[in-house]
Amino acid sequence: MSEHVADNKGKELLKNEIKELKRLKNAVILAHYYVDGDIQDIADYVGDSLALARQAADTAQNADIVVMCGVNFMGETVKLLCPDKKVLVPDSTSGCSLADSCPADAFAEFVASHPEHTVISYVNTTAEVKALSDVLVTSGNARKIVDSFPEDAKLIFGPDRNLGGYLNSVTGREMLLWDGACHVHERFSAEGILQLKKQHPEAPVLVHPECKRHIVLLADKVGSTAALLDYALASDADEFIVATESGILHQMRKAAPGKTFIAAPADDSTCACNECSFMKLNTLEKLRDCLMAETPEIQIDPALAQRALVPIERMLQLS
Repeated sequence: MSEHVADNKGKELLKNEIKELKRLKNAVILAHYYVDGDIQDIADYVGDSLALARQAADTAQNADIVVMCGVNFMGETVKLLCPDKKVLVPDSTSGCSLADSCPADAFAEFVASHPEHTVISYVNTTAEVKALSDVLVTSGNARKIVDSFPEDAKLIFGPDRNLGGYLNSVTGREMLLWDGACHVHERFSAEGILQLKKQHPEAPVLVHPECKRHIVLLADKVGSTAALLDYALASDADEFIVATESGILHQMRKAAPGKTFIAAPADDSTCACNECSFMKLNTLEKLRDCLMAETPEIQIDPALAQRALVPIERMLQLS
């Protein structure tokens, strides 16, 4: 038996174990577009942050256990929306460079120094930072929510300076920006994208708004992972250059098998890819093990949860 066949057989056995554990424990599995394709394939729901938040607030209510395959702040968001459910993550060390770039104590000082400002925070934050915010946004609903405020409103946007700068550029706002960023979206190579464009001149460039401005300026379409997927499906183009975490290519290729999706490279990459090391901590083995042992479990102090839930609910209302 070849190594490839053996590997596939092992994956199928793991998937069958996960399916049986999910049935026995009345569990639902949520997966972000950026996790490994094998996990996306076995998940009950796959989506971006906004879609998964909506699923957690809706469908996941029928489950006893919710497993969030993504990073820890996503598990926290699910727990905030489903406080009576047992919320698990496959790996408790799956942090987020963007969330880590915004320590709650430093952000609290920043907010306190601008007392007349409304605080808009990206969902990619810890529960503590959410609790300091007036409303949350995702990349999919950020512009709509920013536009819901009066033109003369004084706004703080955190923690992603690239997304905040993009929103300022398209809305004409002058939001105060927290100086944080995602390590994946910071690393895309403009030279690499331009080289790919020479090789594939008809391929639209799809860019996530967490990217730096010089990458955004190369885009034919700027949008959330879900928006980029929708654009690719609706487009007449046959090839696309995609500048966001490469996990989204799995869903793009499944949804449009006749089209070609090319991952934009990172500046420091030796391969044509750009992956989130935290998202890739999620594996089938860890997913199986967390369902079996019902750990690691997300726990949030009830008083903190009460404060952090308010801006999430406001986001869902506005979007």
